Amino acid sequence: MSLPHAILTALLEKPSSGLELTRRFDKSIGYFWSATHQQIYRELGRLETDGLIRALPSELPARGQRKSYEVLPAGRAELARWTAASQDPRPMRDTLLLRMRAAAVVGTAGLEEDLRRHLELRRRQLAEYEEIEKRDFPPGRDSSQDRLRHLVLRAGIDLETFWTRWLTHALEEFPEDVPGPGTA
Repeated sequence: MSLPHAILTALLEKPSSGLELTRRFDKSIGYFWSATHQQIYRELGRLETDGLIRALPSELPARGQRKSYEVLPAGRAELARWTAASQDPRPMRDTLLLRMRAAAVVGTAGLEEDLRRHLELRRRQLAEYEEIEKRDFPPGRDSSQDRLRHLVLRAGIDLETFWTRWLTHALEEFPEDVPGPGTA
């Protein structure tokens, strides 16, 4: 249910075409809520059918022209309703953690190398988030909107910091090998 709300948020920030939304998802919202080009276009159609957005009038013929969309009052009301609603936290589901649990019963072959790869990916993501923070949130930029956007970015920074610390610890504690059942 959240993809339509992510799209409504992005369109309220700036009316956009489907292609522009895809690019914006790749650069911002996609850090915490990903969607493919096809998913975005499919959802734009649904939102338009539901009367929550509309295609902006174009001065050029429609054939081959990118449609840009804007949020209608009903879309803003839906986003406000959703934002105000209470939601419970979702349980964490992470295949790496499940694979580590499975390694305890079948052996650790290949897992240490993948932990190192994950650590490198997390370090790169952390560095990217920290660069965005320096660029987009200099001291003194503290409007209400900026503070909320910065909090979202801080969540990403804090999560990547957690994962880099945890992966470092996991590699320090990683056993030489855990034999699977029936092996010795």
